[in-house]
Amino acid sequence: MTGDDLAALRLSLGLGLATVAALLPLALLLGRWLGTTHWRGRPLVEALLILPLLLPPTVLGLALLIGLGPETAPGRAWAALTGGRLVFSFAGIWAASVIVNLPLAVQPAAQAFRAIGPAVRGAAASCGLSPLRAFGLVELPLAWPGLATGAVLAFAHTLGEFGVVLMVGGAIPGETATLSLAIYDRVQAFDMGGAVRLALLLAAISLVAILMLFLLGRRRG
Repeated sequence: MTGDDLAALRLSLGLGLATVAALLPLALLLGRWLGTTHWRGRPLVEALLILPLLLPPTVLGLALLIGLGPETAPGRAWAALTGGRLVFSFAGIWAASVIVNLPLAVQPAAQAFRAIGPAVRGAAASCGLSPLRAFGLVELPLAWPGLATGAVLAFAHTLGEFGVVLMVGGAIPGETATLSLAIYDRVQAFDMGGAVRLALLLAAISLVAILMLFLLGRRRG
């Protein structure tokens, strides 16, 4: 591996971990609400959440490129805070990754909280637990497999994301050039051997993450 490949690997891993760190609290809050609410507008919220997975990456990337641009509220706020631009930066591809992977993190969490059911919550209340203590002592331990599943799916998907990262961040070495973009560059340079090696590395990292999830689930069972 070249120095640029190692930089792309470190950037991809950092992006994946940063994305998961941002998604976990969002998945916890939104997943719990979606799993317990009886609001009639819930299907609309779920449809909006799943939309990033259904849009073509170029369409979603263009929307995020415009939405995070220097003339938008997020772009101006970021410029005022840091003096830099949000698009074509690590912060920009991180924000895009959080939006793209939100449904992957939230949906498993919502299903996990929905599976707990009102009977379990009623039993916790009958034991004298406050809603907050019942959440921490009863609901969270039961729902954590859904949260972990969403985190692993989001991490693996972030590693492999190509279109949105390219649209929002370009391919700036050391800042936005992820491992997926490095694979594309190798193919463009007709270095198929190098592209295959990087692709296998990317697949191996994702496989290890999924295996860890299965092993944790088996140990808990």
